[in-house]
Amino acid sequence: MKKWQSIGTTIIGASLLLGACGGGNANSGDDSSSSKVKGDGSSTVGPIIEKLNEKFSKKHDDITVSSGTAGTGGGFDKFIAGNTDFSNASRPIKDEEKKKLQDKNIKYNEYKIAQDGVTIAINKDNDFVHTLSKDQLKDIFSGKDKTWKDVNSKWPDKKIKAFSPDQSHGTYDFFTEEVMNGGDIKADKNADTNTIVKSVKNNDQGIGYFGYNFYEQNKDKLKEVKIKDNDGKVSEPTKKTIQDGSYALSRPLFIYTNNKKLENNKGFQKFMKFVLNDQGKSAEKAGFVALPNKDYKDEKHDLDQFIKKHSKNDKKDNKDKKDDKK
Repeated sequence: MKKWQSIGTTIIGASLLLGACGGGNANSGDDSSSSKVKGDGSSTVGPIIEKLNEKFSKKHDDITVSSGTAGTGGGFDKFIAGNTDFSNASRPIKDEEKKKLQDKNIKYNEYKIAQDGVTIAINKDNDFVHTLSKDQLKDIFSGKDKTWKDVNSKWPDKKIKAFSPDQSHGTYDFFTEEVMNGGDIKADKNADTNTIVKSVKNNDQGIGYFGYNFYEQNKDKLKEVKIKDNDGKVSEPTKKTIQDGSYALSRPLFIYTNNKKLENNKGFQKFMKFVLNDQGKSAEKAGFVALPNKDYKDEKHDLDQFIKKHSKNDKKDNKDKKDDKK
């Protein structure tokens, strides 16, 4: 029976940790390479990978998949350095990250695996905030509005305590673009999303933002805030509004794969097939929202075509090697 060691919000096979100490590489070319798959990245996506691992390991106990939670940006740093096979992301890859991969001749594929809704949450005892516009959120998280009375003259003259993920998180980047229009976030920042949740719980005037699943897990102690967009339309995060994108702060979640490592690692191929064949069931169990089934089927078709093409190249390379020996 495989033994597992829990680290943060991920499950990492103990056998992989031992292998990593010896400097093993996921595509080193030996027979053991296909038994190890390594990822890192978004702490938002982390619980989905954990749920997938739980099911995948039962069917493939000879393959160990590990996934850290360094944050989307931190995950891409490791991906660009060639230290991981895949990178989890709660935002699309940035142009500067694409350029760094191009400079290193690292080709990749993007797979959308679920939908999320960044949820604005306040303390449970807050009985006056129900809806906030994006402009009001911007004023709060830029530090322009320091009290609730600054936000709305009818609200109490009490100092706001704002909490945010730090710059390593894709959630931070998403919020910066969608709400702050690229401006600075001035709030108590933390790399640990659970700490942000706890901070909002413990502060009467607290407000913070994080992935939908973190709110779902703590909704008995928090209150969600509805969002008014620039057209005056009010939306709230639900599975339906997140999936169809009608919630103002909906976003996709991704896995990015290193093409060369995917080509060379049969275990990696099996894992990615499993991810897409799961059709978002693990994402739902982790508190996120599945994509329409057609999206998974289309991505699975693209993955199959990629693997099939490489298999043909394998056969051609083997034939060329035999011809060379003649």
